[in-house]
Amino acid sequence: MRKISTMKNRTPKSVTRGRVAVVTGGLVAAIALGSTAAMAAAPAQHDATASASSVTQAVQKQAADQKAAAVKKAADAKAAAEAKKANEAKKAADAKARVNGWVTPAEHYVLGAGYAQAGPHWIHKHSGQDFVVPSGTTVRAAHTGTVVTAGWGGAYGNNIVIKHGSQLYTQYGHLSKIEVHVGEPVTTGEEIGKSGSTGNSTGPHLHFEVRTTPYYGSSVEPLHFLRAHGVNP
Repeated sequence: MRKISTMKNRTPKSVTRGRVAVVTGGLVAAIALGSTAAMAAAPAQHDATASASSVTQAVQKQAADQKAAAVKKAADAKAAAEAKKANEAKKAADAKARVNGWVTPAEHYVLGAGYAQAGPHWIHKHSGQDFVVPSGTTVRAAHTGTVVTAGWGGAYGNNIVIKHGSQLYTQYGHLSKIEVHVGEPVTTGEEIGKSGSTGNSTGPHLHFEVRTTPYYGSSVEPLHFLRAHGVNP
């Protein structure tokens, strides 16, 4: 007996091929999609790592900068404190030297008539050293002491006498102005008056004496005395 074949249970080849193609295409698409997703995820992960590294570096740099700034601030403060201390020490030393030291009675001058010089202007020999300066020049205390005379002194005109200790005095004559009073303490280099040409004077100058008493006739050679006390007139 002849077998009768039917088409009912058979799937056409074209349909099968189509299904295979679809499955194959889907698989390829899935693989491709997964690959693309992996490729997309890789750069994102790299960017996140780089960003974290940058933040860490920024934080470390900020910390280092702050530490360096703190160290510099501390060093500057220490240097400022040391400079202040040195300056104060210098001021103290200068003040001590000012009190204990000697200076010429005028800052800028030309030496005039000297000690023991003879001439028609004096009854006896010259009793001091003249410092030739313009009238109105600052006259300063040659050393720390106390004013014992401040006023008219006859031939000396307006004059000042300062006591510096036992048997040591200085005298300043022919002043145009007296700026201190008897009993006033003065320090080395302090302004005590202005130069002039009062009294027995032939022109503006300062007459300066170093004495063993406050009175005329007890003077010693003033330039030698000043040199002996560290001053080079």
